[in-house]
Amino acid sequence: MTLTIDAEAAREAERQVLAAMDGATLVITLNRPERLNAWNAAMRARLLDLLADAGRDPAITAVVLTGAGDRAFCAGQDLNEGKTFDGARAEEWIGEWRRLYGALRRFEKPLVAALNGLAAGSAFQAALMCDIRVGHAGSRMGQPEINSGIVSATGFWIMREMLGLSRAVEMVLTGRLASAEEAHRIGLLHHLVAPGEVHAKALAVAADLASKPPLAFRLTKQRIADLTQPGFDETFEAARLIHRQAFEAGEPQRVMERFLAKGG
Repeated sequence: MTLTIDAEAAREAERQVLAAMDGATLVITLNRPERLNAWNAAMRARLLDLLADAGRDPAITAVVLTGAGDRAFCAGQDLNEGKTFDGARAEEWIGEWRRLYGALRRFEKPLVAALNGLAAGSAFQAALMCDIRVGHAGSRMGQPEINSGIVSATGFWIMREMLGLSRAVEMVLTGRLASAEEAHRIGLLHHLVAPGEVHAKALAVAADLASKPPLAFRLTKQRIADLTQPGFDETFEAARLIHRQAFEAGEPQRVMERFLAKGG
């Protein structure tokens, strides 16, 4: 099922997810800095549309995904939206993530994440779906869902693929955020630069990737996605059932309400 976004929400999403060309690279900016760029359904739908358009447009050779402000790339799910979910909406929600993550991992052109700050939860996962990640000393990364009462189903699978079982278990159960230095050391960040250099470095990496022979680049990315597709499919089927069970029980909503009441 595809979520229907009303016209007002779509217009708001156009202000909250910006798109601008820098040479032949499309720069997509999550533009909600007052909420640490936390995203909602309309923002994710807008990002999905932009990626689809970029994939079809021959004038666009690469995409850089970043966030507005100097505090966060994206804090992940907007809990003000999540706290209203019931079991059925939670299932739809997982379907939305499946479409977005599928689009990120199947995007045939270079896709670079410019992490200008915090990347948490679903935003951390989305960043890991990009080809290359550039950050600075304040680019903390992690999977804090458990602290908000949200099961880390998709996040655990993605981290296990990237880091192995031991590190993935520790990070999802503690919900801690890795420092930029740790993220760089263990391979979650590929480039660690000064804060003022993140955008330029991401553009340079995107241009370098775009200079590769396009068929070889596309088929290599296709092979990477194909190899991990069975795990992706199994994970999202499990996540659909797990999140329905959790939201029907009401624990995530209660924990989110308490977290937001404390000014989270």
